[in-house]
Amino acid sequence: MTEKNTAASTISPSDVLAPHDTAGPSTPIWLVSDTEPVSRIGALDETAKRWLEGARFTSAPKKQAIFPGPQGALAGVALGQGNGRAGDPSGPSELLVGQLAASLPAGLYHLAQETGHATLSAVAWGLGAYRFRRYKSNAGETPPRLKIPAGLDYESICNQVAAVWSGRDLINMPASDLGPEELEATATDLANRFGATIETTVGENLLTKGFRMIHAVGRASPRAPRLIDVKWQKSGGRSDAPRVTLVGKGITFDTGGLDIKPASAMLLMKKDMGGAAAALTLAEMIMASGLDVRLRLLIAAAENSISGDAFRPGDILLSRAGKTVEIGNTDAEGRLVLADALSLADEEAPDTMLVFATLTGAARVALGPDLPAFFCDDNAFAAALSAEAEAVGDPVWRLPFWPGYDRHLDSDVADMNNVYDAPFAGAITAALFLKRFVRNARRFAHFDLYGWRPAARPLGPKGGEPQTARALFSLLTKELSA
Repeated sequence: MTEKNTAASTISPSDVLAPHDTAGPSTPIWLVSDTEPVSRIGALDETAKRWLEGARFTSAPKKQAIFPGPQGALAGVALGQGNGRAGDPSGPSELLVGQLAASLPAGLYHLAQETGHATLSAVAWGLGAYRFRRYKSNAGETPPRLKIPAGLDYESICNQVAAVWSGRDLINMPASDLGPEELEATATDLANRFGATIETTVGENLLTKGFRMIHAVGRASPRAPRLIDVKWQKSGGRSDAPRVTLVGKGITFDTGGLDIKPASAMLLMKKDMGGAAAALTLAEMIMASGLDVRLRLLIAAAENSISGDAFRPGDILLSRAGKTVEIGNTDAEGRLVLADALSLADEEAPDTMLVFATLTGAARVALGPDLPAFFCDDNAFAAALSAEAEAVGDPVWRLPFWPGYDRHLDSDVADMNNVYDAPFAGAITAALFLKRFVRNARRFAHFDLYGWRPAARPLGPKGGEPQTARALFSLLTKELSA
């Protein structure tokens, strides 16, 4: 990164979220729902009610208004909540509070009413306040700050918001400044912060240790591929704590390889490490909260480039698992690097194995950018995750490991092909490919993400998004406290 591109000053979650006992005056925010319209909010004074009614303010979701006091100064803010289930993209309407963090003038604010989803409101504010300013020459305006309601865990809320901000920063970073080495540096920083261990296998050493497919995908780039392996357990944690393993696809830029992508399809390929960002985000949440698990984080990091040394269509690669893979398409590289990482992870038979990847366009065609596909071999876990994801506004949708499509991976010359040569069930076929490398994990789930918000929404601006991390953290926390 050039000196010109070093960012203007950045903000932290504590700059947009304040403890409940923060001194000084604060402006009330009124959440107006269909069941409690402006006329029925007893604590709202008559002047404010008349002003809002005159401005034709309604309880429609995302409708907002700033209203003055008797002397013309800012007296309050009203935000429409609809029927209470209008969160965007899903969940309780309190998640809409995030849009205020991006639109209100600087100052200190507080929620004027009690709500059953106060923590979500505070998290939403923190997520909505995010801005990627690293390459801007000015820092922008001072952000508004929300005083969180009494009784909430301020540190926990800030930790969740900080982890998501970190994941977004990684995805938003241009590939010129984020390659496999920089991804390793990020994991190292995280490990050092929380007392974890980290081991990295780089370049030709990948061949020595059997990670031949990671090496093949990354060997055409001057930026050496690597496997990043982080292990953590909280101090004093149980020796028999559940093993939770996270595996992330860290393709820091994807040209498609020799099966090169068209220019339009390459524009967002800096986000092809969105799976690694989601895994890092969830790992940070787990470490910061001190969950009693034996955590392992594996990131297969490479740049899928083009050179005389690039792997080719028709090549046959030997995986760490000992199975051979015929290359039907070099643009289906993510599943190759993940397969080697999954084989390593599976060797210690984790209780839970979760893999994150911006893997297929087929999943986006089926579900769009807001709704990641997931595949799971545990029905109870899948049902619980779907409910939790909806509740926290980090949605997922289950697709099947449909065994009838497993034959689509057959190869005439190798144990399997990395693609199916027909344009059908691409997301399922890719998931089935990954599942072939998981035999011992007690439960396994694969998340096919988009990793990007195409337009500004209440929970954040246009740009990178480590999808599913918040939902999984919430569910794992509940499981461990049950």
